[in-house]
Amino acid sequence: MPTHLLAAARPSPWRTLGPCLVLAVVVLAACSTAEPGPGSTTPSPSVSGSTMPATPTPSVRPSPTPAPTPRFTNQPDPQLEALIPARIVGAHVEKPAPSEFGITPGDIGLTFGELGLRFESLAVAFVEKPRLSLFAVRVGGAPVDTATLRPYLAAAGQYVGIHGLHLEAWRATIVAGKRVWRRGDDAATLPGTTLYCWSAGQYVFLLTGSSDAANRAMLKALPGQPAPTPTPRPSPTPRASANPSGAGASTPATSSPPAAS
Repeated sequence: MPTHLLAAARPSPWRTLGPCLVLAVVVLAACSTAEPGPGSTTPSPSVSGSTMPATPTPSVRPSPTPAPTPRFTNQPDPQLEALIPARIVGAHVEKPAPSEFGITPGDIGLTFGELGLRFESLAVAFVEKPRLSLFAVRVGGAPVDTATLRPYLAAAGQYVGIHGLHLEAWRATIVAGKRVWRRGDDAATLPGTTLYCWSAGQYVFLLTGSSDAANRAMLKALPGQPAPTPTPRPSPTPRASANPSGAGASTPATSSPPAAS
């Protein structure tokens, strides 16, 4: 056989190597597509048609307001002490410092129930002759109305030595233009002794004494809740006159047309 025919029948090395190169290129391309490089980012699939519901935020409950607690310490209150006059009806008014008496706002506050929990400071005053004792307290929080003192009046009377717990003995009245509660002339109260209890917004006063004139002088010097101003009555509307002017005069007769001739 001629040599060139043998060369043609023998497979060429490039022919056998070509398919292998093609296969290697395909495998490398597949690997490069399946495994992204470390620097590449894979886009996240988009969610179509719906959005993720928002997580509800838990509601924050407000912290409860702490309840007031009674104060069993005496703190100086110059503004409260300055309300008390130095003299009444010619007598000197003693005003001891808070460190000189053993009563605290919490002690007298026990007499006034829930209201007494708000007592912040206390001032005490007295007159030896005529005998008079005054307790003045500052109240925290909302202003106090004199009418709201009524449930505590019986215990307040006992606090100053009136042992008969008769609420009916207290009467609402007006003294020196102020709304007050007054007690006196009852079986449980000593003859000549009168008691007064009233408020002035942020203050509450409890007063007792053997002279009502001295008590009223002290009450007049201290602040208080003004008495309500009476509503003026409307003036009566004048009535219309029964006989208006000219009603009694005679009306001239209407002349009749002349008769036809």
